[in-house]
Amino acid sequence: MTDSADRPIPIRRALISVSDKSGLVEFGRFLADRDVEILSTGGSAKALSDAGVPVREVSDYTGFPEMMDGRVKTLHPKIHGGLLALRDAPDHQAAMQDHDISAIDLLAVNLYPFEETVARGADFDTCIENIDIGGPAMIRSAAKNHQHVAVLTEPDDYKAVMDEMAGDGTTGLSLRKRLAAKAFARTGAYDAAISGWFAGQVDDAYPLRLNLSGNLQEILRYGENPHQTAAFYRTGDTRFGVATATQLQGKALSYNNLNDTDAAYELVGEFDPSAGPAVAIIKHANPCGVARGESLLEAYRKALACDPVSAFGGIIALNQTLDAATAEAVTEILTEVIIAPDADEAARAIVAKKKNLRLLVTGGLPDPTAPGMTVKSLAGGLLVQGRDGGRVAREDLKVVTKRAPSEQELTDLLFAFTVCKHVKSNAIVYVKDGATVGIGAGQMSRVDSSRIAARKAADAAGAAHETASRTEGSVVASDAFFPFADGLLAAAEAGATAVIQPGGSLRDEEVIAAADEAGLSMVLTGMRHFRH
Repeated sequence: MTDSADRPIPIRRALISVSDKSGLVEFGRFLADRDVEILSTGGSAKALSDAGVPVREVSDYTGFPEMMDGRVKTLHPKIHGGLLALRDAPDHQAAMQDHDISAIDLLAVNLYPFEETVARGADFDTCIENIDIGGPAMIRSAAKNHQHVAVLTEPDDYKAVMDEMAGDGTTGLSLRKRLAAKAFARTGAYDAAISGWFAGQVDDAYPLRLNLSGNLQEILRYGENPHQTAAFYRTGDTRFGVATATQLQGKALSYNNLNDTDAAYELVGEFDPSAGPAVAIIKHANPCGVARGESLLEAYRKALACDPVSAFGGIIALNQTLDAATAEAVTEILTEVIIAPDADEAARAIVAKKKNLRLLVTGGLPDPTAPGMTVKSLAGGLLVQGRDGGRVAREDLKVVTKRAPSEQELTDLLFAFTVCKHVKSNAIVYVKDGATVGIGAGQMSRVDSSRIAARKAADAAGAAHETASRTEGSVVASDAFFPFADGLLAAAEAGATAVIQPGGSLRDEEVIAAADEAGLSMVLTGMRHFRH
């Protein structure tokens, strides 16, 4: 880059073609007041002209009419030459003079609303027509030539440019570089949205090239630990959850808050609110209590009873609107976040008394069966898989023991297996009367998870001055098969009466025989739920 390119560039000619008209007229007047010639197209030209801002149609400037329903209007050498020409290169200047090309010093373009069109469920042809071609081409031309051209890709850019031009009508290189970086990110994200949508249209779940993009929602104070940086980006996914939530109150959410809140809401979303209230309490992305109840308050108290020690400073997720009675109970102990589809006015007033407690309302529950992808980074790569939308119903269960489960055991077994899906592997979950009573998570040995869950249940019972462990008469779920009978026997020793597990071990017959000998009922699901 030459020294001349480092100097501030006066803005004498601008091209404006925007789908989002926010702030357009104000920006146009600002430029016109500084004797900037404005080139424009279609709706942008009309909006400016109607507001009394002098504007010249691009077709008049190029001498080439807009055609093909607007598909061809800015794809012209006089446009791209004006954007790409190096002002300090003699041969470029000569070419401009020979072909009557004028320099364009500022480009303001935002793209056809492709993402929004897809999000509202438009048909294939409508989505195709909302793929912008000329816009990305102009943006990339201007961004490449940022030494001489300022490129604006959204209304939020107007203020920075107006502030810089307010003095002598110029833009500096530092601003133009920042705008160029933003411009290339925008076209990259736009292409990622299109390629992702198109892959779905041809049922290509794992295309040769995977393009991911997101919009910065917030720079976080730090990551999992204070020495790590972090940010939260939103994708185009409209799934109800932390990305769609409105934070009604409380201090800023941290990296860990967001991660744990997402885990909590994905879990509670498993329980249809029309079938009754459900509450999940999460700590470090693992559930420490999940329950159904006749009311939200009852569900909360049952969930809390599972592990009240771990619940301290946890995340509370509800599958129904937060009410006053539940809000009163939740605020009795330290809670980091409450997330629910909504909260009534009385509940909001109660939570407001705890100024640091975050209250999030999402407008709905995530669909646990909806397709989607999860992504995990590795050194030099990405692991991508379909979201675990697997569920089992009663008719999917295979009874393999001499004793079949009772109706209540069946209900609790399905509840336990649903919760188990959201517990880090190796996972063991004890359930009794629609509530978890012991959870063992993330152990290297399944038998250790069984014993830890039973011990935590006994500790909770002791703290409540109960004479028997809460696992007595419970059912137990395992996220994967029992490789040996020891894990199953540990559950039997804890007082479990029925077991749900995927099956598929080489020693299934040995495990089934051990269940029969212990008087347990056992059902197999044929579906595993590892969660790492």
